[in-house]
Amino acid sequence: MNKSELVNAMAEKTGMTKVAAKQALTACFESIQAELRKGEKVTLIGFGSFSVVKRKARTAKNPRTGKPVKVAAKKVAKFKAGSNLLK
Repeated sequence: MNKSELVNAMAEKTGMTKVAAKQALTACFESIQAELRKGEKVTLIGFGSFSVVKRKARTAKNPRTGKPVKVAAKKVAKFKAGSNLLK
């Protein structure tokens, strides 16, 4: 399912227009992104939680040449599924 299919499903289930459903979905994503940028955790009970974790610097291999490449440390978003989502 892509974003437009999700918007269509939201509009159908809630009776909202597709424009209103798209605005609601966009606002939800923007709110989650804003909290993650601040380093905060977002927990949606029964669905899951989003958090930011630090990934260590490492050495990887270039698949074409086989030469080692240094990958810098960075922060990445992590999602952990909730118990209701896993059923």
